[in-house]
Order: sequence, then C-alpha cells, then structure tokens
Amino acid sequence: MLQTTTQRTLSTLLYLVAGLTGLLAFAAPFLTPHLLNLVQQTGATSPTPYRPDAPLVTSLLLLLSLAVLLVEVQGQAVSAKIVAALGVLVAVTAVLRFIEVAIPGPGGLSPIFAPIILAGFVFGARFGFLMGTMTLLVSALITGGVGPWLPYQMFAAGWVGLTAGWLPKPRSPKVQITLLASFGFLWGLLFGAILNLYFWPFLNDGSLQSWQPGLSLAATLGRYASFYAATSLLWDIGRGLGNAVLILALGYPAIQVLVRFRDRFQFRRN
Repeated sequence: MLQTTTQRTLSTLLYLVAGLTGLLAFAAPFLTPHLLNLVQQTGATSPTPYRPDAPLVTSLLLLLSLAVLLVEVQGQAVSAKIVAALGVLVAVTAVLRFIEVAIPGPGGLSPIFAPIILAGFVFGARFGFLMGTMTLLVSALITGGVGPWLPYQMFAAGWVGLTAGWLPKPRSPKVQITLLASFGFLWGLLFGAILNLYFWPFLNDGSLQSWQPGLSLAATLGRYASFYAATSLLWDIGRGLGNAVLILALGYPAIQVLVRFRDRFQFRRN
C-alpha cells in the first residue's frame, strides 16, 4: 500500500511538472525578452517562426511522459494491458490524422480530437493527457509534421484529454453525448487560441494586432482577441463543429466499447 501511495504521489508530481512546463513554454515569450531577441535575430517573419526553445521543450515533454508511464505501469493505476491499449488508441488516432492530411476537410476539421476526448472521458485525466501528447507526436512523425510547433501542439492536445477526464459523468447517454459534443466544440476554439500563442508574440509588425513588451494585460488581451478573430476564428469554428459532429455520430458506441474494455480489465480511473 505504501509503495502504491508513493507511486501515485510521484505520478501526480510528474503530471504537475508537465503541466507547469507547458504553461511556461507558452508564457516564455511574454516573460523573457531575450527569447524575443533570439527569434528576431533569425529574421523570421512567417506565421511559424523558429523558436530556439522548441527542442528543449520537446525533450522535456517526452522525458516526462515516459517517466509517467514507467511510474504508473508499476502500480495499480495503469496495468500493462492499459498501456497497450494506450498504444493502440494512439496508433489508430495517428492514422486518422494521416487521412486528414491526405484528404483535408473544410476549415480546421480534424478527426483526432474526438478519440482523445472520449478516451480521457472514459479512462480518466491522466490517460487522456498521455493520449493527447502521444497522438500528436506519432501523427507528426507519420505525416512529416515535425517542427517548432510540435511540442506546443502536444501540450495543447494533452490538455484536451486531461480536461475531458474532469468532466462530470451523467447517467443519461444523451446528456453524456451532448456534454461531450459541447466540450469538443469548445476545445475546437481553445486549441487554436492556445496554439497561436507559441508564435503570436514574435509577429511584431507594429500593427494593433501584434504584441509589444510593456503592454498592460487588458491591452494584450484586446490585441490578441483582434488577431484571433481576424486570422483563426473561422478555421477553429470548423474544427469545433467537426469535433461536435463526430462525437454526436460516433460517441455513444465508442464510449460503450471503451467502458467495456475498462471494466473488463478493472482499470481504475484517475
């Protein structure tokens, strides 16, 4: 019992460190003008500028995710069969992203978020976090989408699965699916809004939509809202609608399958 408690405590600490690492990664440009100078020296003016901290962030996230798996697989929170299930779900969802790249849908529509949300909802927040981060990593390797944006995509997708595990569990299937569809639509917007922050501070073109050091919080939020509405909102609405439609259409049977697997192997949600 003491060993299990110690493992769960260590696992919780690792998740907290991973969450803080993600928050610091997105907040770094606002907190460290030196990072802004490094990017400006590269002459990057594209919407996806090079970030010199991206390799470090990727390495930290991968190490933390592997550490979490090593800790949890030795305890009762995650059995070896559940780790195998995580691998299968990640592989299947990553293939869905390959299909998305081969046959692009309208707007930001992507089939990968519905499985992440459903897995987090059924298996719990920790499983959902790993599902999100690993899915984005594997799918990037498959589709050639590796770049400075990858660790930030991994964190954001991990937060999708993490927060899905925090949702209430109403008994009515209709209420469940409605809740999950609404959640999916909301995250369709949030994912884009969060991900933009990895490059937005570097787009200092002097306009009223760009960020400048020394601005107040209200001014920063106002400029970002203007930038987001002009560049990403319609795209993200497409992603949100796609999430909602997929969950409404396939969510109930998918949840039944996942719940049966969870209960059969006596998986404990966390």
